[in-house]
Amino acid sequence: MNDTAAPLVIVDAANVVGSVPDGWWRDRRGAAERLRDRLATEGVPGLPGPVEIVLVVEGAARGVESVPGVRVESAPGSGDDHIVDLVAEAGDRPVLVVTADRELRRRVTALGAETVGPRTIRP
Repeated sequence: MNDTAAPLVIVDAANVVGSVPDGWWRDRRGAAERLRDRLATEGVPGLPGPVEIVLVVEGAARGVESVPGVRVESAPGSGDDHIVDLVAEAGDRPVLVVTADRELRRRVTALGAETVGPRTIRP
């Protein structure tokens, strides 16, 4: 793994938003936008220095816009499959995937990514 490149942090928006029963299901797009805005403001706790944050959205949250500090990618199909593709495309760059999805964790760690749960970025 290339430890000199800025880490790529990929956030599974549906999984992180769904980890707290705060009514997100009434406005999935709004919940994804609030997560995006918090990431843009606060970054990722425990990761000092420059990082690239990619928020992967799917379903009703598709179309959420990127903002400075957070690139938003609308998965054309499965959000999990898109996250796996992003990890594979990262090559030897350090990658951290934020999700609680066990199968997704298995898939991305097989490609060399590290994983953390939603509590890492949720208040």
